[in-house]
Amino acid sequence: MLTLKSPSEIEQMKPAGAIVAACHREIAKMIRPGVSTWDIEELVDDILHQAGARAYTKGYKGFKYATCASVNEVIAHGFPNKNPLKEGDIVTIDIVSQLDGWIGDSAWTYAVGQVSEEAEKLMRVTKECLYIGIEKAVVGNRIGDAMHPLQKHAEANGYSMVRDLAAHGVGRELHEEPSFIHVGNPGKGFRFQEGMVLTIEPMVNAGTWRMKIDADGWTCRTADGKLSAQYEHTIAITKDGPVILTAQD
Repeated sequence: MLTLKSPSEIEQMKPAGAIVAACHREIAKMIRPGVSTWDIEELVDDILHQAGARAYTKGYKGFKYATCASVNEVIAHGFPNKNPLKEGDIVTIDIVSQLDGWIGDSAWTYAVGQVSEEAEKLMRVTKECLYIGIEKAVVGNRIGDAMHPLQKHAEANGYSMVRDLAAHGVGRELHEEPSFIHVGNPGKGFRFQEGMVLTIEPMVNAGTWRMKIDADGWTCRTADGKLSAQYEHTIAITKDGPVILTAQD
């Protein structure tokens, strides 16, 4: 069931988003060769704890960590570990906070040291896709009006959009209605309504959009072993346009 949020409830959601944004600002400062995703996990866990927030993903359907840490060809839901990140790696860190009953959700892809031109371009185009989608997420538009230009931008650059993992509504639960993927056609799908709060989170692969899941039941990798990047914000749909609840600036 779709649950629209009042302006007051959207205001109440902002602190949860701000905490996630603060985590990403600190991660950006520490990312370098030799740092492990476990170091990032501990940092995020500490920031959330000090803010009085809960790491929502800890214990979610058996997931054990405060972060999803996805390196290189891992698309999403990777486990943090103590292996040092290497020069040229890219790593996506996905964080979900819960504060005063409300959820904030944002993922960001980081370059580890100097990365290849290919990796740099993939990251840039994926971030552009995020903001293309957000710009079109306005009252009256359909989801296809937002997802189509985002998808086409990725494909025009030789990339593909993941189709097996969905974006979602956000509120007191992590996964609320609506649920949707980042492909579509103009004029198709549900309409954006004032009071919707949802994620825009394009996952863009350098090769095929297809993926495989490790034996752990969580880690999603590109089927061809090529790189993947993701940028995600939680946004609120208001009469004045989309508001980013997880903005880092």
